[in-house]
Amino acid sequence: MKDLQGLLTCAVITGAMMWNPDPVRSESADDAKPAAGVIPTPTPAQQVWQDCEIGLLFSFDLPIAAEIYAKNNTHRERVDPAKYNPAKLDTDQWLSVAKAANAKYALFTATHFSGFMQWQSDAYPYGLKQSDWRGGKGDVVGDFVASCRKAGVLPGIYFSTHRNAYQEVWGHYVDWGKGKGTPRQEAYNRIAEKQFTELMTNYGNIFHCWFDAGNKTPAEGGGNMLPIFEKHQPDGIFYHNSARSDVRWVGNESGYAGVPCHATMPGLEVGNLSHNSATWKRFCGKGDPSGSYWSPAIVDIPLRGHRGHNWFYKPEQDHIVYPADVLIQKYYTSVGRNANLVIGVVVKPDGTIPEADANSLIEFGELLRKRFRDPVAVVGNVQRDTITLDLPEPREIDHVILQEEIAHGERVRDHVVEGLVGEAWVPLAEGKVIGHKWIYRFEPRSVSRLRLRITESLAPPRIRSFSCFLIGDQ
Repeated sequence: MKDLQGLLTCAVITGAMMWNPDPVRSESADDAKPAAGVIPTPTPAQQVWQDCEIGLLFSFDLPIAAEIYAKNNTHRERVDPAKYNPAKLDTDQWLSVAKAANAKYALFTATHFSGFMQWQSDAYPYGLKQSDWRGGKGDVVGDFVASCRKAGVLPGIYFSTHRNAYQEVWGHYVDWGKGKGTPRQEAYNRIAEKQFTELMTNYGNIFHCWFDAGNKTPAEGGGNMLPIFEKHQPDGIFYHNSARSDVRWVGNESGYAGVPCHATMPGLEVGNLSHNSATWKRFCGKGDPSGSYWSPAIVDIPLRGHRGHNWFYKPEQDHIVYPADVLIQKYYTSVGRNANLVIGVVVKPDGTIPEADANSLIEFGELLRKRFRDPVAVVGNVQRDTITLDLPEPREIDHVILQEEIAHGERVRDHVVEGLVGEAWVPLAEGKVIGHKWIYRFEPRSVSRLRLRITESLAPPRIRSFSCFLIGDQ
């Protein structure tokens, strides 16, 4: 816990961050309850995750080191580990880019679709121990976690049991997807559990684990990963399987959440907790306002997604890197809609971040800081249906940012923002859920006061922050 507190730059945690296995996180007895039942609330770890707002996913694998460029790293053949030789790999460089981009957490593909293990593992003979790189003693996972801690960025690990070319796993099961329920599948499940145990026990606190396309539970023919995580990383974010999904996929890789976008989803009492389930699919983009389970949205995009779509490096694709001004728009339609923005960053065969990609992320971070550094006015920690925000003097504004105290749940269901223009209150924006953060943009208006009116809520509203800005053409 002390490590997480030391690293955290996006929120202040008090008390222990422990996952509650009950899918409904209840309010304290002192708070008013809606007639329909208990308001779901996040765990402390989920509150931290939502405050982080931006994460980066660094994607690198043996085929890329060997200069084999199948789209999104879908190459199935085994590649000789001797071809893993990233001569300039420097995870400090990666994390300096993350820091500049305002990312508060980062993930690394410990093993991707090749099955090549980028840490010191005895699970099977296909990893850094079998390469000549750094004398067979390299550990990119260890280097990455250390760089995260040095940079003050929370560390996460991406781990694929969905595809593993070395083990001939494709679509979660061996024999290229046909071996569910076979002895060979059971053998692979034990291997995957060993790998995951190594990753969850060898590197201290891991804030976020990410199973690509989810992890199959034992009831579904997969390995038993969740108890490993709960035992060794009780303060972390688990993403995901049908029994636990601390966060959810938003349902697209284009950079937007729905309107509205709730952090709540159907609970275990309804069905499986996975975007792969029929129970959840139709709610991924907007959430379920009646849901009993807290699972806010991940809006994930590859940085190389501008008129293209590649999570992994390929030469001559600098032109598909999202420019910073487009990333800002993705920020509005993700973080500005009560979600997190996760940006996939490619790594070149030599182990470095391409210059075009790094420059875009650095400029993005600079734009974010410039836009939201100096509010015109702000008020916080208010528990009223109507909140007035006085400006120092009549001023033009073009942004309003609202935040709820999500530790007490998403209470607001309808609201309107108005500005005092002369003697009249003029509507500027209106919406439903607020959640962690909702950003409104509009044409510049000169106002002397602002008013937030909450016209419907499940319980007395708790507003963490109500602020306004003049961004102009920044």
